[in-house]
Amino acid sequence: MTETTARRAIAATGAMLTLLTPLAAHAQDGLTDVADSGDTAWILVSSALVLMMAAPGLTLFYGGLVRAKNFLSVLVQCGAIVAVASLLWIVAGYSLAFGPVGNGWIGGGGALMLANLGNVRAGTAVPESAYALFQLCFAAITPALMAGAWVDRARFGWVVGFAALWGLTVYAPVAHWIWGGGWLATKLGTLDFAGGIVVHTTAGVSALVVAVLLGKRAGFPKTLMLPHSPALTMAGAALLWVGWFGFNGGSALAANDDAAAAILNTHAAACAAALMWLVIEKFAVGKATSIGFATGAIAGLATVTPAAGFISPGAAIVFGIVAAGLCYPMIQLIKFRLEIDDSLDVFAVHGVGGIAGSLLLAVFLSPALGGTGYAEHMGMASQLVAQAIGVGVVAAWSAVVSAILAVAVNLACPMRVSEDEEREGLDLSSHGERAWELD
Repeated sequence: MTETTARRAIAATGAMLTLLTPLAAHAQDGLTDVADSGDTAWILVSSALVLMMAAPGLTLFYGGLVRAKNFLSVLVQCGAIVAVASLLWIVAGYSLAFGPVGNGWIGGGGALMLANLGNVRAGTAVPESAYALFQLCFAAITPALMAGAWVDRARFGWVVGFAALWGLTVYAPVAHWIWGGGWLATKLGTLDFAGGIVVHTTAGVSALVVAVLLGKRAGFPKTLMLPHSPALTMAGAALLWVGWFGFNGGSALAANDDAAAAILNTHAAACAAALMWLVIEKFAVGKATSIGFATGAIAGLATVTPAAGFISPGAAIVFGIVAAGLCYPMIQLIKFRLEIDDSLDVFAVHGVGGIAGSLLLAVFLSPALGGTGYAEHMGMASQLVAQAIGVGVVAAWSAVVSAILAVAVNLACPMRVSEDEEREGLDLSSHGERAWELD
């Protein structure tokens, strides 16, 4: 061994010993009043990955699926939703979701404007500021998911107003019930690792309600409304896929085996669902499409999200197969049988996927199937009941509150653009710009 190599080995050993000390303390009791630099760095990186999912990931995924005359409007709507949701999260959302626990229904007001944050978030080894940032990114992307239900026809002012109120009245309370020490988690034992209920069920159900209230696009379902750029959709799906590693892996709230397991399961489910979707398409329509691959991957990601840190990689593959098997026919049912114009299939992919994964979790949590096991007082049947009640309550709350908000905001700003504006396209009629100047 050369002198240089020896010095490097000694330095590496010293660095490892330095890192091992706080990790060992964290592993022993799960509580510390000193932030761990490795865990903190992972949460900060995960926050950036989740924000990348919203912009540019979601905007490109949705933007490629709409007609060219509405591409820019999708980008502006998603961007505005992320912006207003982020600011309201700082002002009041975080406090409502993760403030002091009182009756278990809503958080206390002690963290308004992100004031009075602790050195570390209880139960973690990361600063509460980093935790609040990570949760902000979740609060920002969740209402943006709903934009896929109303593309091509929703008025911009209504979109921003509805999304702003929705984040405070639907998302924040549900986040408190499950992640903030609220009643669903503490009294019933409902589990949601990274958002199958908090994110995908709320957004999916709310999107379906809005789609019904808003009505169909002109020409739907008789007129073909083909995606104007499958290539952009594939690029957006790829960004979402990578960003989901932070979405699910970051939800372990530590740079540890739980995070690695969650990422591995996330990738396995996405792969299985994407390939299964192509198989279904081949038999159903004779072609395996890029849009199908992208949609299948997103369905798999949404379905594994509530269970990502609790199950085995083998179970994650099953989750992906189930995702494709459920979400594909649900699209056909909603659009072509019920003729509900959920334009980009938000409920069929995110809602159904999140609900299915939340229920499947109760089965695959079993140690016999490679899961992490149940709490002492829970078994498979009890956990399934807890999951079903959690899904049912959250779905009902999301539907009722979203309907009230949609109608209320409509009184101040109409939900829908005029027929002429819809025909012209929202890029020009709402924003005075074209996404593509080809002259």
